[in-house]
Amino acid sequence: MKDTFEVNSTSRKMLNAYFENYTLEQLNKIPDGFTNNLIWNIAHIVVTQQILVYKLSGLPMMVSDEMVEKYRKGTKPEKDVTQAEADEIKTLLFDTLHKLEADYSNGIFVNYQEYPTSTGFILKSAVGAIEFNNFHEGLHIGIMMSIRKFV
Repeated sequence: MKDTFEVNSTSRKMLNAYFENYTLEQLNKIPDGFTNNLIWNIAHIVVTQQILVYKLSGLPMMVSDEMVEKYRKGTKPEKDVTQAEADEIKTLLFDTLHKLEADYSNGIFVNYQEYPTSTGFILKSAVGAIEFNNFHEGLHIGIMMSIRKFV
C-alpha cells in the first residue's frame, strides 16, 4: 500500500498546485463546453475519496454533509466558491490523505458495503476503494488539465 499512498500524495500535490497558480476567479470559471470548473473538480475528488473509503466502510467522514451535497457525483457548480471555502478544500486535500494513511495503518477498515462504480468496476473492500480512488483522481486531473487551458 506504500506505493498506493505515494501515488495519492503525488496526485494531491498536483491538485494543490492549482491553488498556488490560479486565482479564485480562475478556479471558479466554467469554460464554454464544460459543465464544471477547477475548484469543483478538486472538491469532488476530496468528497469522493471520503465516500468511497469511509462512508462505504460505515465510518465517519471528514467532510460535511453540505460539502457532500455540493460535490458528489452528478452535481455541478451552482455558485462561485468563496476564498474561505477554497481554503477549507485546500486544507482537506492533505488532511484527508494523512488521516487515511493513519487509519489504514491502524486497521480501522473492517467492514465494507460493496459498490459498483460508474466505470463498471465493483468495489469490494476499503483497499480496493483506496486503489480505485487513485484512478478516479487521475481522471479528474486529466479533465482539469483541459479546463486550465481556457481559464
